[in-house]
Amino acid sequence: MKTENPIIELIELGKVFKSKNNVVTALENINLTIEEGEIFGIIGLSGAGKSTLVRCINFLEKPTTGVVIFDGYDLGTLGSKQLLKVRQSMGMIFQQFNLLMQRTALQNICFPLEIAGVPRIKAKARALELLEIVGLSDKAKAYPAQLSGGQKQRVAIARALATNPKVLLCDEATSALDPTTTRSILTLLKEINQRLGITIIIITHEMTVIEEICNRVAIIDQSQIAEVGGVEEVFVRPKSRIARQLVFSGASHINYFEGDRKCRIIFDGRTSYEPIISNMILECKTPINILFADTKDIDGKAYGQMIIQLPKDETSAKRLLTYLSTNQIKYEEVKEDVE
Repeated sequence: MKTENPIIELIELGKVFKSKNNVVTALENINLTIEEGEIFGIIGLSGAGKSTLVRCINFLEKPTTGVVIFDGYDLGTLGSKQLLKVRQSMGMIFQQFNLLMQRTALQNICFPLEIAGVPRIKAKARALELLEIVGLSDKAKAYPAQLSGGQKQRVAIARALATNPKVLLCDEATSALDPTTTRSILTLLKEINQRLGITIIIITHEMTVIEEICNRVAIIDQSQIAEVGGVEEVFVRPKSRIARQLVFSGASHINYFEGDRKCRIIFDGRTSYEPIISNMILECKTPINILFADTKDIDGKAYGQMIIQLPKDETSAKRLLTYLSTNQIKYEEVKEDVE
């Protein structure tokens, strides 16, 4: 029986894997609601249960307990033929692309249409249309070995869209890509969401991916949902321990700054709106420690001084001083202690 909205509901979902000598609880008491047309993120550390969750959503893994409702259908009540039909409304893309190496880009996109019994001429027309949507019209005859990682993922996205799905499931879809290609793929997914109205679910371990594309996010930890909310809310005010760990990873945290050299930066009328210190840190990729600052803003101009502690590494310290000289920022090295 079909009911109304939302597009996906997970109710008291659980998944247990049993072997002769072991029982592993992969998911426990999962409750989630995903609205039609949103980009929803699911994030967690390795082993948290993310991939098992996405496979339960499309019933590639049958949940041990609980209910999965997709587009109004309780998937657990459907027969195998009905389930296959409903599953055509869920496209899926993976970390390793999973393209058929002996098929061209066009033939890869046609593959799910062949399985669905779509006539060859109609399937080819649909595949060509999708190649244009993902920006690969000129790669129809190319084989996967002739494509870059980003191009392979674009073909995989086109293939996932072939059967006009209502939901696109992305399981670590950008993890194998470099940062620039990742951004281009996320931009494409956002365009697909806006242009076609497809609900997108992003499974990832990277907060930058969530921040870039998602409307809402669920954080999964030790097989359970730890926190759900709008991306901005979770980023600004994380409530759970795992959310704080993911948002504030501490990867760049410095407990103790070493370095004996000090430098006085003099502000003598440059614009107050130029972020001198921030630009210096970003461009030189070197942290500094601010020991003292006394600056004033007078009619949009900065006056005063700031004393910084230079890093112990000589090369890094020289890089910072060279940046100041190159950008004609007045400075002098100081020997005295700063109270």
